Amino acid sequence: MRSNRATVRAGVSLAATLPMVAGALVLGTPAAHAADHSGRTALAGTKPAWATATADKGAASDNARVDARVYLAGQDPEGLTAYARAVADPSSPQYGRYLTPRQAQQRFGATEAQVAAVKSWLTSAGLKVTSVTPHYVAVSGDVAAAEKAFGTQLHTFAKGSKVYRAPARAVSVPESVKDAVLTVTGLDNAPHKASHKDQLPPPDAVFKNAGPFSTYHGSTIATTLPKAYGQKIPYAVKGYTGKQLRAAYGAGTYTGKGVRIAITDAYASPTIAFDAATYAKKNGDAAWKTGQLHQVLPNTYTRTEECGAAGWYGEETLDVEAVHAVAPDADIIYVGAASCYDDDLLDSLSKIVDNHLADIVSNSWGDIEANQTPDLAAAYDQVFQFGAVEGIGFYFSSGDDGDEVANTGTKQVDTPANSAWVTAVGGTSLAVGKGDTYLWETGWGTEKADLAADGKSWEGFPGAYTSGAGGGTSRTVPEPYYQKGVVPDRLAKAHNASGNRVVPDIAAIADPNTGFLVGQTQTFPDGSPQYSEYRIGGTSLAAPVIAGIQALAQEARGGEAIGFANPAIYAKYGSKVYHDVVDNPTGRNLA
Repeated sequence: MRSNRATVRAGVSLAATLPMVAGALVLGTPAAHAADHSGRTALAGTKPAWATATADKGAASDNARVDARVYLAGQDPEGLTAYARAVADPSSPQYGRYLTPRQAQQRFGATEAQVAAVKSWLTSAGLKVTSVTPHYVAVSGDVAAAEKAFGTQLHTFAKGSKVYRAPARAVSVPESVKDAVLTVTGLDNAPHKASHKDQLPPPDAVFKNAGPFSTYHGSTIATTLPKAYGQKIPYAVKGYTGKQLRAAYGAGTYTGKGVRIAITDAYASPTIAFDAATYAKKNGDAAWKTGQLHQVLPNTYTRTEECGAAGWYGEETLDVEAVHAVAPDADIIYVGAASCYDDDLLDSLSKIVDNHLADIVSNSWGDIEANQTPDLAAAYDQVFQFGAVEGIGFYFSSGDDGDEVANTGTKQVDTPANSAWVTAVGGTSLAVGKGDTYLWETGWGTEKADLAADGKSWEGFPGAYTSGAGGGTSRTVPEPYYQKGVVPDRLAKAHNASGNRVVPDIAAIADPNTGFLVGQTQTFPDGSPQYSEYRIGGTSLAAPVIAGIQALAQEARGGEAIGFANPAIYAKYGSKVYHDVVDNPTGRNLA
């Protein structure tokens, strides 16, 4: 289950952004296959780490329902990985030689014979095929049939205070289909099953920021409050607007014209068209043109209560309005998922790739790496690789809880931002001054100190950590080739001598105290829905801002797609196309 990032409320060549410290490349190749003596092949990573012998509570009921997906490896998975790398690498002769979705599927996708063999195997075990896509075969049936098909018993296991079903050992497949199967998902039912009769709820209760405000950084100084960092500090801005962000990040005359940007989130705000149009008119953004905002939505929604569907409305609103603010002439395609679960979010990403809906994809959602399982990681990476060969770049927010220690007790990164095939977007605190001038930018990490009772000092200054841009070293993803020699070894090799992926790759404004002004219909205390505006931040903001900046860069390239951007980003490390962000609170050098 994934969460949206817009919960913290309080481009390369053109952008005034930075490469944050972000590592043979094992880049999402199919799960390792190991043959056993039963004529079957085991799929590594299909038994979750929490399904241990000590947590085993016994066999699951034979009659319980199972919904699973068998992801297809395709006819040339190694070739897909190699081509995805080549077309994204500026030093490769194949750089930028993208394929159409049809060409990619014909060259790397599953064959009709592979699909037929997989279906025959599954149905012969007693499972029912419920859908077939270019990426997977979905099936349903009872536990007994699933155990027969996948060569493992399904047990119940304690996970925290609850009990969930999972394979007692790794899934296996017959030798006849081993080359056709990438991985299997759905046998693990944590956190729990879906309901298929949900309706979208009304907007959440109204949220408003407390004043006083600055209109730009430094416009309103808190003269009556004690000094911080040796000086009087300005009140937070009411929320930067597109005019300020475009100026700060060097947009110039570029507007993203001719570029398509997709946004993925769960669910769909019922008021997004009205809110986006109203916001643009009130805050000086270009008016939306007819057909400039498109929506691709599922037929039904699920898990609306569990996922907090109304909370995703704010995420969609932030993403749409931020992209339009930075790249006002770009076409925006919103692709909503049926829920916040991986299967549904993967379906949304697959729609973009299978139909090449956009060249740039902004994704402001994720989860901690500890919750990622290898089966799903493989499924995500395959979609990202298909995107890469088509010239599609995916941008994922890196999270709002720093190294996650305060949140989870364990130092870790977030996923899917940890994938070696996406651009992980971190966050900064940005100061935009009078006349929309770029003043400074520093890494975002918020600490809260309370005002003493006498009003003359801060208690425990600089205060306890509350939030900050996610980042660190992955424990599961090897160091990509493009990070080698750029990311310091002390980061890349934090967990092992061979090195791992480090995130984020680049960053932009995220600090909610220097955040973005959003306009959204919300439910007021009298029960009425009304449009209102508030400031919001988080790497939920940084991702669509970077997506917008990349649209400007693509326009500057004559419309040529940037595609998977990381190799190009790291190739320009140390050049003047970036602003290097250093840890200077309030923009002052405190060394």
